[in-house]
Amino acid sequence: MTTTTSGPPARLRDFYENPAVPVASGDARSLRQARILAAALGPATSSPATVLDVGCGDGTAAATAAPLLAGHRVIGVDWSQDALKRAHAHLPDVVRGELTGGGLPFADGSADAVLFSEVIEHLVDPDSALDELRRVLRPGGHLMLSTPNLAAWYNRGLLLAGVQPVFSEVSLRGIHGRPGTEVVGHLRLYTARALREFVAASGFEVVRLSGAPFHGVPRPLRALDRLACAAPSASSILLLHARRT
Repeated sequence: MTTTTSGPPARLRDFYENPAVPVASGDARSLRQARILAAALGPATSSPATVLDVGCGDGTAAATAAPLLAGHRVIGVDWSQDALKRAHAHLPDVVRGELTGGGLPFADGSADAVLFSEVIEHLVDPDSALDELRRVLRPGGHLMLSTPNLAAWYNRGLLLAGVQPVFSEVSLRGIHGRPGTEVVGHLRLYTARALREFVAASGFEVVRLSGAPFHGVPRPLRALDRLACAAPSASSILLLHARRT
């Protein structure tokens, strides 16, 4: 099965600047992630936290999380001007920033928490990205990272059948050899074990790894996908909570 996009991007950046490229990943993941972060931060009445939503996209994930993070200051950060324009409808504070090059426009240790949702799988240099997130977090600050799971329960079956796993992509121009209808630009994929080891090696203490369902799973299989969240290593989406050491 091959599905093509409207035309080949001239550069990877052009691909992400295209408004037709999906930037949201489902409310279930956003809510689960926000609940974990809200519990870690505590009530905003005593000490409001500064939360950076790095790679905020169109801001829908932050909007979903907002009721659980009420009172805390959430700042949307993205390098895509188009994404920031859309995000501003959901977030009062949006800032253009990059994880590479000049880095994020924030001082060392200025953030209490970073939301890093469905971003790491798109990066050429995830090592430098985590270095930059660690820089802007205060000591003990929270990192909430989510990413698709290479070893999701259905991907294990697909690989046994010789089929390209869901979430993995071989081209920006079309889908080849895997289920699905959208090209989203994934460059790297992680298993639960690999994600834990990578984040720990980047100067973070992993507090918790949990799972979330994927909104793209066919409706008849969604109940099974929710059940798989009980075993994060087999879940569709990996949710990792870590703290800066």
